[in-house]
Amino acid sequence: MSARILIVDDLAPNVHLLKVKLQAEYYDVVTARSGHEAIKIAEKERLDLILMDAMMPGIDGFEACATIKQKPSTWHVPVIMVTALEETKDRIRGLEAGADDFITKPIDDFNLMARVRSLLRLKMTTDQLLSHSKHEAVDSQALMSKIGARKAKILIVEDHVKHAEKMAQPLRQNHTVRIETDPIKALRAAKAGMDLAIVSLVSDSFDGLRACASLRFDEKTRDIPILVIGDPEDTSRFVRAYDIGINDTVMRPIETQELKARVNTLLKRKFYEDSLRDNFNENLEMVVADPLTGLGNRRYFERAIYPFFDALETKEIPFSVMVFDIDHFKRVNDILGHDMGDQILKEIAARLATNMRAVDVVSRYGGEEFMIAMPKTNEADALVAADRVRSLIAGTPVFVDGQALRITTSAGVAQVQKGEQLRDVFKRADDALYKAKHGGRNQVVSASYKEAA
Repeated sequence: MSARILIVDDLAPNVHLLKVKLQAEYYDVVTARSGHEAIKIAEKERLDLILMDAMMPGIDGFEACATIKQKPSTWHVPVIMVTALEETKDRIRGLEAGADDFITKPIDDFNLMARVRSLLRLKMTTDQLLSHSKHEAVDSQALMSKIGARKAKILIVEDHVKHAEKMAQPLRQNHTVRIETDPIKALRAAKAGMDLAIVSLVSDSFDGLRACASLRFDEKTRDIPILVIGDPEDTSRFVRAYDIGINDTVMRPIETQELKARVNTLLKRKFYEDSLRDNFNENLEMVVADPLTGLGNRRYFERAIYPFFDALETKEIPFSVMVFDIDHFKRVNDILGHDMGDQILKEIAARLATNMRAVDVVSRYGGEEFMIAMPKTNEADALVAADRVRSLIAGTPVFVDGQALRITTSAGVAQVQKGEQLRDVFKRADDALYKAKHGGRNQVVSASYKEAA
């Protein structure tokens, strides 16, 4: 994947070495020689990842990372801390400063690239969600802070119960933790709803990598972040785990504060992405749904019937459309008021939706007009269906605020012809509706109907 990566190190040989490695993988590389310079570049440039040396004169990497993560415009850019320090306290300090990962020198090429690819996938997902949900990173920092305190459901997949309980104990202070020793049961639990999976790569009774792959393969669990536990010397398994799609690692022996810091970082990202997805789905629903009736709107209808046109052209499978309109609706609004009118619209929409087939596409096309498409249906059968629904609506009063109102509808029906577009068949159905209205209302007319001379 193409991405822009900022390398921050005060030593030129280190910068050059990392630059060569990353450019060999076709990444666009930007460099900085100090924490101050890194902060300025992060504010001005569009970055996908930052590799930050921890120990630098002036502002060190920890301070620079903390500053970048606190700024509304840059907090979402992943940061990997790079240092020769191997102390657990330094890893925790980096994670608490907001770093997303931690790599020690000398840098192993495979390990570095696996972590880079993993965080770039994360950044790409975040960017896509931000774009789709119409959010800006600047506007989302408050959301990130708010969701940081949420209680999570954490799954630990480990066949050594004592080790699992030792991990679970500190996490239970803020979260609900479930331990599974069987990977099949673990996958079942993950499908039921988990916010984070912690998977052991050193279990005796199952292959941890296969468990991770199962989580990533299944559609219901592929978005759950995965934290794996393993031995420091087992680099090849860690690299393989990153290729599978895991999010982070913790080395044994596990230090409690580091585990908690990495868990908190992954959960914040998970909850943030969930919020963006919810926002995107809500926006998408607003785009294709009519907010008053809950039916699909005009845009939804036009998209939903594309396959019907294809089936007609390629397989000659017929389909028909009908346009329903509430009779004298303007008078209803004028006499009873718009609130009453809205209640009537919702009731008619519900009757249309519940009295058509599941395969039919029902939408509010605008105002008091509803459009329905019936696949695998010729005009004669559509006419019968439309008249049945018209009769049901007319024969059952609409109750609004205790009042029983007799509401009727008129409809026009047309079978789609090969070569027609939606506007063509809509005009024919709408013309038929016009005839139904002018012929006395509370009736259905087909587009092929010819008035007697």
